[in-house]
Amino acid sequence: MDPFLLLHPDDNVLVCRQAAPAGASLVVDGLSVALPAAIEVGHKIARRDLAPGDKVIKYGAPIGSMTAPCPPAGHVHLHNMQSDYIPSHTREVTGHER
Repeated sequence: MDPFLLLHPDDNVLVCRQAAPAGASLVVDGLSVALPAAIEVGHKIARRDLAPGDKVIKYGAPIGSMTAPCPPAGHVHLHNMQSDYIPSHTREVTGHER
């Protein structure tokens, strides 16, 4: 079983569904790569090169932006991305809501 799952065809990350050790050999979008770092369940790896400012797409929707470059199979997490989810999903309270 492939340890990584593509949730939506537009995603530029894969989600880990089975812990994968550093050095594990895998194919990411037709490219054979060795996993540069161990990845835990629920974490993401890049499907392709991601540059600073690129949107991270998961579930077919943007969830954040890259703050540092990331190669294919590189770990996409808080050390190289920022979440855009919370600010984009807040709403102004008008005082009429309880």
